Amino acid sequence: MSAMTRLFGAAAGNGVAEVRTGPVGAAVRGAAVAAGGGLLSAGALHVVWVFSPWPLDSRADFASVVVGVDESQLPSGPLTFAVAGLLGAAAGMVLTGARPTSRIGRSRPVRAGLWVVSGVLAARGIGGLAASGLELGSKPAEFRHWDLRLYSPLCVTLGGLTGYVALRTRRRRA
Repeated sequence: MSAMTRLFGAAAGNGVAEVRTGPVGAAVRGAAVAAGGGLLSAGALHVVWVFSPWPLDSRADFASVVVGVDESQLPSGPLTFAVAGLLGAAAGMVLTGARPTSRIGRSRPVRAGLWVVSGVLAARGIGGLAASGLELGSKPAEFRHWDLRLYSPLCVTLGGLTGYVALRTRRRRA
C-alpha cells in the first residue's frame, strides 16, 4: 500500500475500507503538550511531596490544605510514588497518542488509555467541584478553597485536553 493510500485512507482493491490515521494539526499537538506537561508536573510534585510538605511549612498543614485529611491519614510514600508514576505514564500516553501515525500511538492500549486518563481526570475534577462546592463530606475549609480554585479545575482541564487528543486522533473508517 502506498504512503498516500495509508495517509488518506483510500479503499483497498477488495472493497474493505482502510483506517485513516493522518497527521494531526497544531491544536492537537498543543493540547497534547499542555496535558502531558501538566500531568508530568503533577507527577513531579508528587515525588517532591514524598520528601517535603512544600509549598507549606509542616506535614500537618500539607495534609489539611493539599490532601484534605489529618496528618495521620496522609498516603504512604510508596503510594505517593505510585501516583507519581501513574501521572508520568499518563503524560507519556497523551504525548504518544498525539502521534496516531506511529505504531504505538495508534495501538489499542494507548487509544483506550487516553480515554481512561480523560475519564478519571474529568471524574475527579467534576466530583471535586461538586463535593467542595456543595460542602459535602468533612474536608477542611482550606482544602475546599483550593479544590474549587485549583485542584478540580486543573483536573477538568487536563481531562478535557486529553479527551480532545483522544477524540481528534481516533481511528476513523474511510
